[in-house]
Amino acid sequence: MRTALTIAGSDSSGGAGIQADIKTMTANGVFAMSAITALTAQNTTGVTDIMEVTPHFLKEQLDCIFTDIRPDAVKTGMVSSSALIEVIAERLRFYKAVNLVVDPVMVSTSGSKLISDDAIETLKKELLPLAAVITPNIPEAEVLSGREVRNKEDMEAVAKEIREKYGCAAVLCKGGHRINDANDLLYDGKELVWFTGKRIDNPNTHGTGCTLSSAIASGLAKGYDMQTAVRSAKNYISGALAAMLDLGKGSGPMNHAFAIDGDFRNV
Repeated sequence: MRTALTIAGSDSSGGAGIQADIKTMTANGVFAMSAITALTAQNTTGVTDIMEVTPHFLKEQLDCIFTDIRPDAVKTGMVSSSALIEVIAERLRFYKAVNLVVDPVMVSTSGSKLISDDAIETLKKELLPLAAVITPNIPEAEVLSGREVRNKEDMEAVAKEIREKYGCAAVLCKGGHRINDANDLLYDGKELVWFTGKRIDNPNTHGTGCTLSSAIASGLAKGYDMQTAVRSAKNYISGALAAMLDLGKGSGPMNHAFAIDGDFRNV
């Protein structure tokens, strides 16, 4: 069985973070492992508190995983401090990790800031160059590029700029924020590929970024090429949204198990 590792924060409400990642990886037919960067007290209405693990404890988690069940793919999500990012980057280099998907989580769906300013700079320097693909949404792409994104042409320019500036293998710029009906843009240094999608009228979008990046990592773990992994991930997240799960008082979670015995488990 193929394996995947998520390095991210825990979501006590179960819709995002480690919980969403594990559900997604399981639904996509890979064995999920986790290294937790932080505990969060949160629900569908917001984040009330964050408690980070120590850099030493994060290193211990990563060492235990890589020396026993080596992951075929790795995804990173919420990592809120420079010290933790440095540990992750050092261990991933040490173990020569493959198929790294970096979701540059900066702000939660409910609007809570999840990363410090100095950590953003460390993320840019240490982690992005290791990535097979990074998956910024529009606000995150604006932070990484330092320029405003207003239309599809801006998305194309920013995707190229981010890849060239930080050295990641590919950039998937997600267009669901402000730009278009869930059309995403993949740039791998050679071609610009648009993945079209119809916006699903579902206000419950908690954990969409975590879910998409985990589904991509699952595809890469199963040996998919990047375009196939992205296409499969988009189909999966569309199904999870279309299931119209409605939980909580705010932006609720998706139904990650909508096709738990279905096609997404296939290798």
